[in-house]
Amino acid sequence: MENLSVEVSAVIEPEHLQPIDAGLTAFNTDMTGYNDHLPLSVVIRCNETQEVLGGILGRTYLGILFIDLVYLPSELRSKGLGEKLLTHAEEEGRNRGCISAFLYTISFQAPEFYKKHGWEEFGRIACLPEGASRIFMKKTL
Repeated sequence: MENLSVEVSAVIEPEHLQPIDAGLTAFNTDMTGYNDHLPLSVVIRCNETQEVLGGILGRTYLGILFIDLVYLPSELRSKGLGEKLLTHAEEEGRNRGCISAFLYTISFQAPEFYKKHGWEEFGRIACLPEGASRIFMKKTL
């Protein structure tokens, strides 16, 4: 233990990510005999400039669709694009054999949007700013 040190950083370098991700994946595969880990990207792109304007980033793993990040610029909201993105992500999860989905949002973001699309809250934890909550949601696929 004398030759070990602990580092704290605000940057996740590839040398940090690779052994942790590979080690955990190997452990989980050993325990389950199953490895279906795949990243997922569903984006809205401008046809003229090819610029990505928003979308959903996540992953599928052990039969669960994890939605990690969702963003649409304000000028693209309330036009059905969020529903389209979510539908595509859920469908891809089903295509990959996922049986359920998980995400978290914040009380000032879009919990009602997800509820409207069949997601249900199963947990909540206070966060900053005062009065805000992180809301954990799930959906059976």
